[in-house]
Amino acid sequence: MATLLLLRSPRLHRSLRPCTRPAVDVPLRAESHGARLLYPDHIPTTPLQKMLLAAGAAGMALYNPYRHDMVAVLGETTGCHTLKFLRDQMKKDPEGAQILQERPRISLSTLDLSKLQSLPEGSLGREYLRFLDVNKVSPDTRAPTRFVDDEELAYVIQRYREVHDMLHTLLGMPTNMLGEVVVKWFEAVQTGLPMCILGALFGPIRLRTQSLQVLFSELIPWAIQNGRRAPCVLNIYYEQRWEQPLTALREELGISPPPKHIQGLA
Repeated sequence: MATLLLLRSPRLHRSLRPCTRPAVDVPLRAESHGARLLYPDHIPTTPLQKMLLAAGAAGMALYNPYRHDMVAVLGETTGCHTLKFLRDQMKKDPEGAQILQERPRISLSTLDLSKLQSLPEGSLGREYLRFLDVNKVSPDTRAPTRFVDDEELAYVIQRYREVHDMLHTLLGMPTNMLGEVVVKWFEAVQTGLPMCILGALFGPIRLRTQSLQVLFSELIPWAIQNGRRAPCVLNIYYEQRWEQPLTALREELGISPPPKHIQGLA
C-alpha cells in the first residue's frame, strides 16, 4: 500500500516514465527552482521513499533488464555512500578533478559526429562511433538524475551513465545480454555501486547454457581482473582523447584485449 501511495505522487509518477528527450547541452549545475531543489530534474525524497523506490525499481529491473529507467532509479536510491567515494577519487586525480570542474556531457548535441567520423581507424572516437552505429544505440537514452540529494553526486552518477557506452567500447563488449553482464562485472569491481553488483549477480539468469559456460569460465575472471587493474574509469576525460588509438588507451589503463568469440554469443 505504501508503494502504491508513493507511486501515485504526480511528480514521482512522471519521473519514472522512460526518458525520450535528449540530454541538454549544458553542464549539470545547482540551479534551485525551489527551496529544496538542488539541480534541474531533482525530486527530493525521504529515506523511506528512497527505500520503496529502490525495492520497486529492483523488482522491475530484474524482470526486464532493459528497463533503463528502473536501473537508473535503483542506482540513484542505493548508491549515495559509493558515489561519495567515487567523487573523492575524482577529486584526487588531476583529470578527474578537471571533469568535476567542467562538467562535460555526452549527448548528440555535444558530440561532433562528423569529426568523430573523420578520425583515423582504430582511434577511440572512431571506435566509439562504430559502437553506436553497429549496436544502434544513442547517448541520448540516458535518463537525467532525479533522486540524488547532492548536486555534485548527481553529476557523478550522470557521468557514470554517459560513459557506460565508452566502457563497452573499451572492453569490446556488444549490447546483448552477455555483453551487458560482462560490463556490469567490470563496473561492479570499478565502482562498487550496488546497482552494478546486483546486475552482475542476477543478470546471468537470462543467459543460455552455452553463454553461461563462457561467462563463468572466461569472461567474469577477465572482467574482474581488468576492473581491479584499471584506474578509476571516471577519471578519463574521454572527450579529450578521441584521437588516441583505442589500443593505446587500453594499454594505459591496463585493459587486456577482449575474448574474440564473444560476438556470436547472447
